Amino acid sequence: MATLDVLSAGAAKAVVLALGARLRDRDGLEVAGVFDAAGAIRARFVAGDPCDVVILPAPMLDELAAGRRVDAAAALGDVPTGIAVASGAPLPPVNDAGALRDALAGASALFCPDTERSTAGIHFVTMLRAMGLHERVADRIRAYANGAQAMAALAATTVDRDRAIGCTQVTEILYTPGVTLVAPLPRPYGLATTYSAACNRTARNPAHARRFVASLAGPESRELRAAGGFTSD
Repeated sequence: MATLDVLSAGAAKAVVLALGARLRDRDGLEVAGVFDAAGAIRARFVAGDPCDVVILPAPMLDELAAGRRVDAAAALGDVPTGIAVASGAPLPPVNDAGALRDALAGASALFCPDTERSTAGIHFVTMLRAMGLHERVADRIRAYANGAQAMAALAATTVDRDRAIGCTQVTEILYTPGVTLVAPLPRPYGLATTYSAACNRTARNPAHARRFVASLAGPESRELRAAGGFTSD
């Protein structure tokens, strides 16, 4: 069975795994995925980790394409950043900027991905600073390597669970058991990140890589992308 090595930002994990399962059953192609914060995935790629296909925010892939490290990228769609709570906890109102600020200010803990290497984590602390909340809630921030780990920790929390809040990309909220999506971030704090996929110029399995990218970005995975939280393609 041929193996395809995929380095992917965590936002695309559910789509990669679901499509990989289809291709394994249909084509005998084993997809081996590594998922992490976007900055960490880019660092792995640049360091030379095994990679046939890389999935990152579009600006990162465009930079790699300009440096002839990857082929031209194919867009998968946009992923909003959203608010989550542990399953069964009350859903806080976050429909406008004022309500969101009140919810964050009153949270017992704030779960988010890496605030220096993750798209959603960087945005989250920027938003807290813009709201004038960062110093007030800094000791309540629980940052993890990526959104999946942050949401898993939110799901497992037992201390003042009903007031704990998470913030990461909607795709990571939707595929993590034990958490519930409240809503995407409201204006003016909303963030939608466009993700793209590309073949590594030094892919060990270039033919499989090109087909996988085409499947990820094409009609075959449209429903998977929509179900996973991608809002456009």
